[in-house]
Amino acid sequence: MKEFFEGAALLARGLGQWRRTPGAMALGLIPGTVVGLIFGAALVTWGILLPQLVDDWTPFADSWAPFWAGTVRTAIGLASFGAAVLLVVVSFTAVTLAVGEPFYDRIWRATERSATGRVPDTEYGFWRAVADSLRLVVRGILAALLAWLVGLIPFIGGVLGFLAGVLLTGWLLADELTSRALSARGLDRRARRALLRAHRARALGFGVATQLCFLVPLGAVAVMPAAIAGSTLWAHAALGETSRPTAPARETSRPTTALDETSPTDAAPRPSGAQPTDTAR
Repeated sequence: MKEFFEGAALLARGLGQWRRTPGAMALGLIPGTVVGLIFGAALVTWGILLPQLVDDWTPFADSWAPFWAGTVRTAIGLASFGAAVLLVVVSFTAVTLAVGEPFYDRIWRATERSATGRVPDTEYGFWRAVADSLRLVVRGILAALLAWLVGLIPFIGGVLGFLAGVLLTGWLLADELTSRALSARGLDRRARRALLRAHRARALGFGVATQLCFLVPLGAVAVMPAAIAGSTLWAHAALGETSRPTAPARETSRPTTALDETSPTDAAPRPSGAQPTDTAR
C-alpha cells in the first residue's frame, strides 16, 4: 500500500509544476476544455436517453413483479451509465493527448528540465501519440465492457462494477500517460509494460488517483496538465533517476572577513625579526 500512495502522491507533485512553469500548464488546459465540452455533452445526452433505452432493452420484464423489474432495469441502467463514464474517461484522455500533443509536449519538457535538468533525446512524435491513443480507446472499450458485465450483478453489481472500472481504467491511464516519458528514453511498448508491472502498485496509485479526479465535473480538464507532469515524475521514480543536483552550500564555520579572502601569497611579507603586535596593550 505504501507504493500505491506514493504513486497517488506523484499526481499531487505534478500540480507543483504550476508554480514552476505556469504558462505551459495554462496552455495545457485548452485541449482538455475543447474535448471535455464535446464528451460532456455526449455523456449528458446518454444519461437522458438511457431510461427509455433500458425499457426498450428489457421487454421481457414487463410481466414481472414491479420490484424485480425495477431491480433488473436499475442494474442495467447503472451498469450502462458507469461503463459509458469509464469509456468517456479513457476516450477523453486518448483524444486530448492526440489533439493537445504540442501543448503537452511543452509540459513534459518543462517537467524534465525542472526535475532532472535535461530532456531525453528520443522524440515522441505526433503519429506515435495518435497510435497510442487509438490503442488506448480499444483497450478502454474492453475495460468498459467488462465493468458493464460486472455491473449487471443485482444489488452489488454497481459497487463491484465501479471498483473494477476504476482499477482497470487507472491502469490504462498510467500506461498511456507514462508512455511519453518512457518512450523518450528509448523504451518500446514491451519494455514500458514490463516496467509498469515491476511497479504495479505505484502505477495503480497514480492511475487511480488520476481516474478519480477525472470523475469530478471538470476535473479531467483541470487535472490533465498535472497528470502529464506527474507521469513524468513517475517515470523518474521507476527508473531511479535523481533530481537535478543543486550547487552545494558553502560551508563556513565563522563569518568571512577580508583577511580570509586574501591568499597567503598576496599578503604583505613581514619584516625579518619583527614581533607580532600585542593588541592587548
